[in-house]
Amino acid sequence: MTEHGPVRAFMRHHYRHFNAAALVDAAEAYEAHVSSGGHMLVTLAGAMSTAELGLSLAEMIRRDKVHAICCTGANLEEDIFNLVAHDHYCRIPNWRNLTPEAEKDLERRGLNRVTDTCIPEGEAFRAIEDRILAIWQEADRAGERLFPHEFMYRLLERGLTEDQYQIEPRNSWLMAAYERNLPIFVPGWEDSTLGNIFVSHVLQGDISGCHVMRGGLEYMHALANWYVRTTMGADVAELPEVEGEDDHAETVHMRAIPAERALRTIGFFQIGGGIAGDFPICVVPMIHQDLRRACPYWGYFCQISDSTTSYGSYSGAIPTEKITWGKLDVHTPMFVIESDATIVAPLVFAWVLRW
Repeated sequence: MTEHGPVRAFMRHHYRHFNAAALVDAAEAYEAHVSSGGHMLVTLAGAMSTAELGLSLAEMIRRDKVHAICCTGANLEEDIFNLVAHDHYCRIPNWRNLTPEAEKDLERRGLNRVTDTCIPEGEAFRAIEDRILAIWQEADRAGERLFPHEFMYRLLERGLTEDQYQIEPRNSWLMAAYERNLPIFVPGWEDSTLGNIFVSHVLQGDISGCHVMRGGLEYMHALANWYVRTTMGADVAELPEVEGEDDHAETVHMRAIPAERALRTIGFFQIGGGIAGDFPICVVPMIHQDLRRACPYWGYFCQISDSTTSYGSYSGAIPTEKITWGKLDVHTPMFVIESDATIVAPLVFAWVLRW
């Protein structure tokens, strides 16, 4: 494999300043982190699945460059929608000029618009509903409680057939994640189409109750164990509590063990902001301050965002603010790329994949 594929060589030659240089710096540090044995958690906000990020993210997963995903419920389901209904999607190039009446016409046609792309309700939502409902009901009858992504993995395993796919399965990031049994964390899953559909079936009595679906607090529990197991080789409960009474003095910092004492460190690659990013990054201060256990800080941080840096904006906050919250350390490699993630994220992935 050559050192530089054509995309990477282009970036190396042309991307020398400003956000372009930040992109290359972040990509180089990403590559260095995983090449040295570190793992990477990628967070997906916005509508990255509808933007077909799977075209590059799926290969990142298969090549062992991504080791966990934290995403919104919409990103979890919309990769499946794209897998089975891609040919029925409708692109609206002049979306900025649509009148309210034109938007209403799209609704009447069952086309749910996400910027310039309309997801077809009948071919996407309703086509999946019967299949996923059967899996929910099966779990309900068996007394099982599963996470949203586990139901989606089960859907891919036995609820869909290859003749229903309208894109190459290799371009589905969720398919790649399923094949590797990748850990996925989905906070706020109820803020999604399938989350709404699930509750509607509980209200209709088709499912005995919401208990069938495990939720955000349990995801945080699973995330804490995954983080500590990956970095320290043990579950949280197996680690001794660090002594010290003052949780906001040097005793807290002492719970952050040096990277060289860890089994490995985990990097944090954040696409957008919101709950997909804020939820998982909090696991480190929770382990340090609330559990009083020792673990390393996040070993790398990069955020792609076009949010304005302003007072109170998490999505626009600079990485150093996270030091005060106990999420990152002074020496953590930190990057912000202020640009459109649909442009930037595939380029970072292309760099890491040496395309």
